[in-house]
Amino acid sequence: MRAVLRFHTLTLVACATVLAGCGKQSAPSGGRESTGGGATHYTIAVIPKGTSQSFWLAVKAGADDAGREEHATIAWEGPSQETDVDRQIQILQNAITRKVSAIVMAACDAKALVRYVQQAQQSNPPIPVVTIDSGLDPDVSQAYLATDNVKGGIAAADALADAIGGKGKVGVIPFIKGAKSSDEREQGFKEGLKKHPGMDLDNRILYSQADVAQGLDKAKAMITATPDIAGIFAANQAGAEGAIKAVKELNKQGQVKLVCFDASAPEVDALRDGTVSALIVQNPYQMGYQGVKIAIRLLKGEKVEPHTIDTGVTVVTKANLDTPAIRKLLNPQEK
Repeated sequence: MRAVLRFHTLTLVACATVLAGCGKQSAPSGGRESTGGGATHYTIAVIPKGTSQSFWLAVKAGADDAGREEHATIAWEGPSQETDVDRQIQILQNAITRKVSAIVMAACDAKALVRYVQQAQQSNPPIPVVTIDSGLDPDVSQAYLATDNVKGGIAAADALADAIGGKGKVGVIPFIKGAKSSDEREQGFKEGLKKHPGMDLDNRILYSQADVAQGLDKAKAMITATPDIAGIFAANQAGAEGAIKAVKELNKQGQVKLVCFDASAPEVDALRDGTVSALIVQNPYQMGYQGVKIAIRLLKGEKVEPHTIDTGVTVVTKANLDTPAIRKLLNPQEK
């Protein structure tokens, strides 16, 4: 089992050994080009699972900042919907055809993307692939940076237990079955519930498909089918925003407690007004930033260890929301 580099919960700066790198000159197109002075131009394709949610915009901000520091071109492109595996495959194949220097990607499907990642690695010259947020099965990438999603799911179970007093009927809204991060958060939540025998999950598991409208519908269906449900864990931004709308539209604030993954503006607002009890917050900025930095290290022939790098998870509540450390986590570009 690969070693995992664990960050302190509130550590917001990356490990120096991971982020070490050298400045490069930018290139107008894919691949590696050398100038007469011996400098190398790198183009890094960054391929997220989606492009509309604030989580992915934070990943882009981190990747762009790393690109500026390294004088590398960042080619950002992803499917508009996290369920569009075919579109992500097409984007990945186009990046290979353009002979980009390296690829940083979050896989829409853990298994479906493996063969295409291997194509990149077997191309001439080889294109190293770093995965972020959602990895591959089997993991053939050269490095994987992500939240420990099982740990995040366990933290969600603990936070929901705190919110409902450790007993009552609960539900979980993962996003896409087969997406590694979704599966692991669901797994972690179930594992976490073992510490709280008074909480009853039964079969109350509905998938949002990473879509706010579906998250709204699934949360409403869950609450309607179980009127005495005490709490729900929504496992990503879209599902969370849908669940927040459902609780408000059904006038269940205070009755149905919510614990949500991520920290979009609507989620933070709902935390402030009491609709949400806790947020399980990742560090998407560092995923993008470190992902690009590590890709460039690989291009330089450096060895990256450990393979799996935990970018951290933080439980944010109304009580700690306005502390300096949490403000920095939620707004990494604030000066």
